[in-house]
Amino acid sequence: MADSPRKRVRNLGVVVGEHPTGPYNAITDVAGVRVGHTTIQDGAAVNTGVTVVVPHDDIWGEPVFAGAHRLNGSGEMTGLEWIRESGELTTAIGLTNTHSAGVVRDALVDAQVAARGDGLYWSLPVVGETYDGLLNDINGHHVRAEHVHAALAAASDGPVAEGNVGGGTGMICHGFKGGIGTASRVTDTAAGRYTVGVLVQANHGRRERLRVNGVPVGEVIGPEAVPLPEMPRAYEPGSGSIIVIVATDAPLLPHQCARLAQRSALAVGRLGGTGEQYSGDLMLAFSTGNRGIPPYAWDENVDTERPEIDVRMVAPQLMTRLFDLTIEATEEAILNVLVTAETLTGRDGRTAHALDHKLFRTALLLEDH
Repeated sequence: MADSPRKRVRNLGVVVGEHPTGPYNAITDVAGVRVGHTTIQDGAAVNTGVTVVVPHDDIWGEPVFAGAHRLNGSGEMTGLEWIRESGELTTAIGLTNTHSAGVVRDALVDAQVAARGDGLYWSLPVVGETYDGLLNDINGHHVRAEHVHAALAAASDGPVAEGNVGGGTGMICHGFKGGIGTASRVTDTAAGRYTVGVLVQANHGRRERLRVNGVPVGEVIGPEAVPLPEMPRAYEPGSGSIIVIVATDAPLLPHQCARLAQRSALAVGRLGGTGEQYSGDLMLAFSTGNRGIPPYAWDENVDTERPEIDVRMVAPQLMTRLFDLTIEATEEAILNVLVTAETLTGRDGRTAHALDHKLFRTALLLEDH
């Protein structure tokens, strides 16, 4: 998967936190995790798509532990009730626009049936959405099942395309062009190296509240420097949403996954997000560190020979370090959205401008005026 043509935030000399990144500085640094995009653009009015995150190659038949968090609930992520109940993620994850969550969910059901075959089992796919109706003809239902299957087929490890791609194609973030971003962090322990990777679909935030490493970047780069998208009078500033997906190979139990998901919300706040009234800010974390969980099926022969499953968990004393990795990676993923996304003029001639790199570096005192 190709890198974005625009520089990532580290290429601009901006470093968040103190922990090292993985080799790709992406969610795919967690072994087995793959990401795929389908970008849909047709004229000025259609700017949307779908992004998929595949936790491992046999996720349809082998669940992983997971947990979720809600910063603000003006949004949707399907399948969360079963994750809260069972602590298990049983499908690939889809990200798209608000009015396409249903078709993406249905396509993921079809993908599970194709992978497992017919049988007495059920599927509750996880699909997160953010609203791209300012730049996209959201009521046109342009995302179709074939786009989801194409994203799944294209899903790969390695570098992840960012910015105006996949589900992030028509998104706006802190008054700049938004979209998809990713980052990772690693830490060495007595048990070996753990990786935390994050992918976001960022469509949230107000310009004036944007802070980077404590610097009021959004105040410095005001509308007179980079114009804000023209909003309808009834549109409340900060409306939109962000979906955060956290992956780790650290062996976590479901309640520990939920704690990582919660900490990712702190990163949203550190950059100036406040969980505004009409922003759906939803977080999901999963761990690939415990494998061998059996698939769901109404089959009396499933697991009768293995009534108990051995699992591992990270020691509580290490959780603070994993919290730090999660917060740093989430912050950097959002910043990668802002610096890789490109100016887009969409529906009704409305323009979301890219964050100007020179102005960004100047605001952070990394470049002379």
